[in-house]
Parts: sequence; structure tokens; C-alpha cells
Amino acid sequence: MKLTGFDHIIITGKADQLSYLFITNDGVEFCDGSRLKEKTIVETTSIIRRIHRDYQIQVAAIGSAGEHQVLYSTIVSSGNRVNGRTGMGAVMGSKNLKAIAVRGSKSIEFAEPLAFLAEVKKIEQDIQNHNEYTKRYQMGTTMLMSDLNRIGILPVNHFQDGVCDYIDKVSGEKLARTFKVKNKACFNCNLHCSRYYICEGIEAEGPEYETLCSFTSKIGNEHLPFALEMNHWLNQMGLDSISTSEVIAWIMECQEKGLIQPCDLDGLDLKWGDNDKVREVIKQITFREGIGNRLANGTFLLSQDFSEAAQKLVLHVKGLDIINGDPRGIKAYGLTYAIASRGGDHLRAEPFFELTNRKAEAKKRFGTEKAADRLSEEGKAALVFYSEKIALLTDCLTMCKNIGLCMDVLNFDNISSLLLTCTGIKYTPAYLQKIMNESIDLQKKLNQKFGMSQRDDTLPERFLKEPLKRGPTKGSVVDIKKMVTEYYKLHNWN
Repeated sequence: MKLTGFDHIIITGKADQLSYLFITNDGVEFCDGSRLKEKTIVETTSIIRRIHRDYQIQVAAIGSAGEHQVLYSTIVSSGNRVNGRTGMGAVMGSKNLKAIAVRGSKSIEFAEPLAFLAEVKKIEQDIQNHNEYTKRYQMGTTMLMSDLNRIGILPVNHFQDGVCDYIDKVSGEKLARTFKVKNKACFNCNLHCSRYYICEGIEAEGPEYETLCSFTSKIGNEHLPFALEMNHWLNQMGLDSISTSEVIAWIMECQEKGLIQPCDLDGLDLKWGDNDKVREVIKQITFREGIGNRLANGTFLLSQDFSEAAQKLVLHVKGLDIINGDPRGIKAYGLTYAIASRGGDHLRAEPFFELTNRKAEAKKRFGTEKAADRLSEEGKAALVFYSEKIALLTDCLTMCKNIGLCMDVLNFDNISSLLLTCTGIKYTPAYLQKIMNESIDLQKKLNQKFGMSQRDDTLPERFLKEPLKRGPTKGSVVDIKKMVTEYYKLHNWN
């Protein structure tokens, strides 16, 4: 997009018929999208490139789920790069906008090209020298399946357990060993952590940890090929894997506990590991057919039709389903879910530092060794207060948080150097912290206008009152009020 000369695109209104935007150096063309109706992400990308006879065109598109305005549908770019959370695909679908295609050929000016390149080379070297480089290269985020299971916080049967007895059947190691064909990477990245696989006739990219967990242990599925099939379907139809699996796992648990009967859901009867029915339900959700029309509104809204006991089992914050990381064993992540402006989301801060056991570094940076202790609430407010600013800066740089933040590669000093040599504008470390804090304050004020307050910065009751019953995190719950209060003080919020 930058090469077209446009820095930002704002789309208003609604097209009379299905359309796509084609943005070039010359401006914007509003194009007929009738040929793209019900096409997958890859098909949409291919058709647009053929129409314009240019295979360097980059496309961000929605699938059938977005066209049917599933409230957790996604926007997918480059065929498999998913903008997953909060239903942005439904927003595009509501505008009759199937895709945005861009093709630019303008040059980009750098203030100090050689100095900027030198700063980039330093960061590339830090990435390659990192002790997790090889592991992340081999498995990407799917390494977390075994890692989280080892510490007892892998979601099993909708977070009722934290230890998966069949982990060897569904792990990242199993995926890499059995189905991975080659590595892939996002543009210009030197850590090729994505994977291309072939499985039972399907050739696709991924899955990332969230999708792999969502369609294995979270729903009681021991069959890895089924998860790989669902990954391909979700990515090409444009569905968020976290929210899709939440509505399914929630129904499974509610039916297991007798809180919802099949007659309440048009005869739908779901049990753990019931893969054939899960496949059919996801297809119904995608096209809003049958019971899928109700499920397409998401777990939070669906649950309002049922008892209070059923509603309490929806694992969400501010209406957004939480990720597949049990906060009972990663307390800073729990705080992040609670305070995230858009709801149960880890990307607001991604405080991976608490999993590194770097106690001396924790004492130096956050005032206590406990900041590196995943089971302690102490020091976690300070960790999140720092991490959320680096997370926001990483987004501003359009860099990956797995590298910039989780691998602790970026900091205020090297970001300052990158921006100075790139733009010529003197972004000092202190100024960067200041403007990040101001942005976070603005998000908070916006939520207050929507009627939210500190009482909404909390976690589902399960994580506050129900300790895990086995594994290394056995007996742990989250004191979320304590952490949120400390976090508010750091922001000077009342």
C-alpha cells in the first residue's frame, strides 16, 4: 500500500452490489465483484490478479463468512495472513466489499538509508542469535502446544483441564514431523516460522498455535488431520478460529453439564471429539444456515438465550472470547485479557517475559523477581504497563509481536534509532513512551464513552474461583482485582 502513495485508507458507506477496490498510483477504482461471490480467499486473490493481468497485486479479502456477516469473520491478506479478532470481516461484508487490492510502484524515501540498514541488520542479528530461533523456525507458535501442556495450562475440554493426555498426537512436533513440507515467512522476515503442509489431499499454510489448540485439545479432538482440515477451511472462508472454537466448546460443556439440551439448538448434540458434527456445524456457521445462523452471532450473544449458569461458562472479556492460554498459570496474560481495550485479547501486551524465568532481569526492569514467575501476581502490573507500549510500537512498525515482543528483540532505544534513521524525525525513547501512554489513555477514554468501567476489566469466574485439579499449575487461581488496581495506579487512572 505504501508504494501506491497512500498511507491510510478509510472506507465509508455501502456499495449497491458486491464490489472490490483496486488502489494504484493513480487512485482508487471501484470494481464489480460479482465474479467473487462466495469465492475463497485464495480464489478471490487469483481472480483479481487475472482480471488485471498482474500477479504482483496484493489482496486483502473476506470469504463466505464475511459475506454472510458472521460476527467473528475475518479479513485475510496474502492468502493466509489472518486479521482474526472482533469481526472485521463482517464490517467489510456489510459494505458489500469483498476485497481491497493494491498495486504500487512509487519509491520510498529514507532519511539515512545506510544508517537505517545498519539498524535493521542489528535486529536481524539479534533474531538469529536468539536461543529460541531454531525452535520457532521448526514449529512456529505450535511449539506452545507442548510448552503449555508441560506447565499445565493447555486448554483441554474448554479449559476444564490444563493437561492433555494425548499431546503427542496433536503437538507442534507431530505436525512438523508428519505433515510439514517446507517453511514459509511473512514479507521480508528472516525467521521463517510459518509452515506449509500436505495432509489428506489438503495443501495449506499453518496452522498457528491458536487454531491448532482450538481444534484439538479445546474441543477434545485427538485427530491432528481434522485440525489441519479446519485450519484450511477457516482461513479460506474467513472465520476466526478462537471464537469459532469457543462457541463449539461452550456448547459441548453446557450439554455435558445438562445446561443446554439438543432441543434448545434445533437438535444439535455435541460431545467432545465429535468431529463430523463439528465439521457440519462450522459449515452451517459459515453460510448462516440452520442452527449456524444463531451460532454465527458468537458465544456471548448466543448465551443470552440460556440460564445464568450457562452464561458464566462463556470464557470472554468485554464480549470477546479469550485466547487459548489459561490465565491461572500465566498471571500477566490474565491481566492483559482483563484490561485489553477490545476484550479478551493477548495482543494488547503479550507479556511473554513472565514465561522466561529471567529473574535477575525481572528485578532490574520491573522491581521484583516475581515478574518472571508465571504463578505470581507480583510485578505483573509493571510488566504489562511496559509490554503494552512495546506491543503498540510493534504494531506501529508493522512488525510481528512473536519476534519484536515475545523474543524481546525490540526496545525503546532501538525503535528510536529505527524511526530516526528512517524518517529523520527525532523520536526519543522518552517521547515514544509518552505518546504510547497517550494512545492507551485515549483507548481507555473511548471505552468509557461506550459505558465501560473498571468493573469490566476482569476475567471469567472460572479463572477466579476454580483451581486446576492437576499438573504444575494445580491449585492456582487469579487475583485479578489486585493486579488491575496496581495497573490503574501506574496509569494514574481513577
